[in-house]
Formats: sequence, structure tokens, C-alpha cells
Amino acid sequence: MYLANANGVDGTAIEHFDAAVRAFNIYRGDPVALADQAIEAAPDFAMAHILKAYLFGLATEPEATAEAKSILETVTPLAKTENEMSHIAALEALLGNNWTDAAVQLDRHNIEFPHDIVGLQAGHLMDFYRANARNLRDRVARVLPKWSEDQPGYSVVLGMYSFGLEEAGDYARAEAVGREATEREPLDCWAHHAVAHVLEMQGRAEDGIEWMASREPHWTGDDNFFKVHNWWHNALYHLDVGKSDTVIELYDARIRGDESQVALDLVDASALLWRLHMEGHDVGDRWTEVAQCWDAHADGKLYPFNDWHAVMSYLGAGREDEVSRILDQYRSAGESGGETARWAQATGLPLIQGFRAFWEGRYDDTVDILHPARYVANSFGGSHAQRDIIDWTLTEAAVRSGKSGVAEAMASERLAVKPHSPINRRFLKRATASHQAVGE
Repeated sequence: MYLANANGVDGTAIEHFDAAVRAFNIYRGDPVALADQAIEAAPDFAMAHILKAYLFGLATEPEATAEAKSILETVTPLAKTENEMSHIAALEALLGNNWTDAAVQLDRHNIEFPHDIVGLQAGHLMDFYRANARNLRDRVARVLPKWSEDQPGYSVVLGMYSFGLEEAGDYARAEAVGREATEREPLDCWAHHAVAHVLEMQGRAEDGIEWMASREPHWTGDDNFFKVHNWWHNALYHLDVGKSDTVIELYDARIRGDESQVALDLVDASALLWRLHMEGHDVGDRWTEVAQCWDAHADGKLYPFNDWHAVMSYLGAGREDEVSRILDQYRSAGESGGETARWAQATGLPLIQGFRAFWEGRYDDTVDILHPARYVANSFGGSHAQRDIIDWTLTEAAVRSGKSGVAEAMASERLAVKPHSPINRRFLKRATASHQAVGE
């Protein structure tokens, strides 16, 4: 049982809640439906409402955020315990677009309630969405000594710790902890994905392909919320070893086979199409389908990381007016927009401008815009693997612009991390050829 204090709630409601928490923990099944069943059995069950509010509030989608705000209004008068009221404070900050305030509130919450796995996972996701690598690691490190191996959810905590270690650059420990987590709970998609990140960051593409294949039955089920993102990782490995045809097949069959409307899946689709485009592949009208799906999410207000990926597809689909709409929204946003408005202006704006310049063939401008932007890009959203598209685009623009010194420097930087990557080797070869041509 995950719930430490049910406050006299009906046993059936607790069973449904526990099932909802487990579904949330391993990203499988339908935690919203299970939370609804808990609420139906006990309408005043505050933690069931709180879990549901997090599920919608962490989706980074406008419609889901509106639903989370409605749930928060319902649950606020029901919250009676210190634990519940602490969650309410975190949700109020989150839904006010103040992710750091929410994450810090959960820092304190996790210290006070170290076994509250809902609070721990919600905080972990907030750290991910605001790209705080240190707290991805340390939030879990602070509470891990309070957990015992025989406690329900222990493997899930290990999986979170693995991802935090990876984002903090401790790859050896991240891989060891992630593999232990998957051995303890083979269905834990997050732990599997943490190891996938290690292999991606170390340039171990062949190992990555083997890792995905060896565990495919555990992460590809229809009820697996995270399956598209893990297919995306698989596609990145194949792209790195030069198997572009396989990447396109994976895109069509696995990444967009179900035409998911989920923002997380659309991020993966946009990013993969952009990489294929930079590699010189004609992706046809695939941009159009993804761009149409982004229309429900890319409002220029909620989450700039999503907007930036929507812009990739809008550029590919020839919908320049949508790019301008988002940029105008960023420029006009005031303090009332909260922390995400500051992210949009400080980081989202130059990234979108740089990617638009690249699409329009203004490669000198791309280099000038993205070179400084790359140093602030980890102030919002996503993982190191996801944000690598910035340096990739910068390097490609440097090669195409004839800025041979910048191109060689960027290629050498990439090769230092991934010395066996065919893509990075090609970057250096092209940069060196450009340098030699300039010198002749």
C-alpha cells in the first residue's frame, strides 16, 4: 500500500488510489481513470483529487492545465492534513506557471514526508520540466536513506535517482542504479529510459540498440504511456549509426503510428523530423500532420519548450504565421505570465529565432543567435539529449555558413563526447574540408 495515512477513507477507495499511484509511477495504464474510481468511492478523498490534479497539471497542455485548475478548486476545501495542504501550495504555484516555486515547495514537502511517492515523483517531474539537473539528482538523494528495499515503490525511487544521476553527468552510477531498478521492476519505463539516456549521452549507440531490443516487451505495450519516447531514443541510436531508413520506418510505425495528440509525443516527432531534415532527408508532408496536432497546445503562454518544438513543425509545414504568433506572444507577455513567461523571453525567443534563421537558410544568423543561446538553454525544459538538437543545429549551420573555425570547434566538442559517432565524424570532415577550401 502506497498511502501512509488514509484518514478513515473507505478501503475500496484506497485500493483504487494505490493502483492509480502505481500506474503513475511506472507510466502504464490509466491513472486518471483509477483516481476517478477512488473519488467515486470516497468523494472527499483529498489525495485522490491531488493526484489527479498533478496528472493534468504536469501534462504541459493548455486544456489539461485548465482541468487541473478546476480540480484544485474542488480539492482545496477538502485538504485538512499538513501533507495535503502542502500539496495544495505546490499545485497553486505550478498552475500559476511558477515551476520553481512549486518545485521548492515540494523540496520541503519531500523532506517532511519522504515516503510520499506522489510528492516525490511530482517534484522529480518538475525538476525535469525546468531542466534542473542538480535537483533531479539531489531531490531523490535527500530521501533515499529513508527508504528500505522491501518498501513498495523502492524500485521507482531508484529509477528516478538513476535519471537524476544521468542528468548530473554521473553516468556509471546512473547506469548501475537504473539497471538495478529495472531488475526489481521490469515494467518501470522511467528507469529503462534513464539507462537509455546514459547510453545516448556516452555515444554508445550499438549498446543502446541492444538495450532497447533486449527489453522491448517491457516498454512497448499499448498501455505504456512512455513507449513513444522510448521509441524516439531507439531512433536516435539508429540515426547515430547512419541507419536513416530505419529511423524513418520507426517514425512512421512507432512514433506517429497512432498519431498521438500528447505534447510529449509531439516533441519527439518534431525533434526527430528536424534531425532528419538536417541530415538531408526529405520527410515529405510529415511536418503537416505534426503541425496540425500542435495547434491544440502551442499557445505561446504555457510552456515554451513545447512552443519551440511546435515551431519546428510550423516551419516545416510552411506556416510562418504561427511562428510569428508565438514570437509576438513572447514579446508582449508581462510579469503576469509567471516564470514561464520569463523562460519564453530569455530562452524561447532566441531558440525560435535561431531555428527560423536556419530553416530560411540564414546560417550566419543562426550561428550568431544559437551560440550564446546554447548556454542558457538548460534554464527551461527537457533533458540533455533533447536539448542536443541546439548544438546539432548550430554545428550544421556553422558548416553550411563556411564559418570553418566555428564548425571545427563545434565538431571537435561533439567528438570529445561521442568519438565514435558517424554524424560527428562527418561534421569534422566537412568542417575541415571547408577550412582547407578557404585556405586555398
